[in-house]
Amino acid sequence: MINPRVLCLGEILFDCLADQLGRSLADVESWTPYPGGAPANVACALVKLGTPAGFVGAVGVDGAGKELVQVLQEVGVDTTGIQRHPTAPTRQVYVVRSLDGDRTFAGFGSHDTAEFADTHLQAKLLPQKLFQEADFLVLGTLELAYADSAAAIHHALDFAEHFDLKVLLDVNWRSVFWKNPEIAPATIRKLFQYVDFIKLAKEEAEWLFDTSDPGAITYRLDTVEGVVVTDGENGCTYCLGENEGKIPAFNVPVVDTTGAGDSFVAGLIHQLLTHGIPSLTDGEKVKSIVTYASAVGALTTMKAGAIAAQPTATEVDTFLQEQKL
Repeated sequence: MINPRVLCLGEILFDCLADQLGRSLADVESWTPYPGGAPANVACALVKLGTPAGFVGAVGVDGAGKELVQVLQEVGVDTTGIQRHPTAPTRQVYVVRSLDGDRTFAGFGSHDTAEFADTHLQAKLLPQKLFQEADFLVLGTLELAYADSAAAIHHALDFAEHFDLKVLLDVNWRSVFWKNPEIAPATIRKLFQYVDFIKLAKEEAEWLFDTSDPGAITYRLDTVEGVVVTDGENGCTYCLGENEGKIPAFNVPVVDTTGAGDSFVAGLIHQLLTHGIPSLTDGEKVKSIVTYASAVGALTTMKAGAIAAQPTATEVDTFLQEQKL
């Protein structure tokens, strides 16, 4: 297997999507499980686009864990960074959906959020060789809510600094993952000094920075190379290098928005690796990079499930040609 250029560290899980749209958790009659978890989604999307990627995280030794690892392997994601916890279950999260496909995380069934295997990722077991040979590290913030996995994140950041990896942080705020959500903002902000790129949803940007202007966020942090703020059907804004702009959303028939932001991240990183970080000095190139990322995200909304819906590079190129972009 080709050494992964991108390492995606964090949670892998089953998104149990409500089969009945527009219903509350108590009123849903049945659920369909789909493989997910933001870092795992990004890894799979990258491989489908043609960028070798690896997933680093922890699963249980249960059937769900084995099935998720198999999904990654079938896609072509490097799984040498996966740890197996002997007693903790693999995480499942229940997701209710509105009539137009937007989703809300509704809980973890009978388990407490801190009982799952992903929370027990061990820093000392992270494979140094993976980091030594990679170019990018992708992180979320959900695993900051638990002591073991938070320590693993900081150890991975040490590796990233030592081996000169670029780091992208996708805030991906989900209050349901935190036992004490009040500590989340300060905990997340501590990470900013270690990362090169930040991707936020508009509401996350306003929550953490009191603004959704990526240029203002970049200026305030003064340590990052780029910030992208996504806003669903309203498109996204960006500040990459010294280039700022806005990309409107593509008009596509939305079936399920799960994983669309993760696919956007994969498209962004794929393009950064394809064109190189120095390309961020070129305003037109930056616009095309973000447009590509937006297309990957849009195409993912057209089918159910995060990983199953992800497009190939050929599908993205065809879509952009059809859009005359």
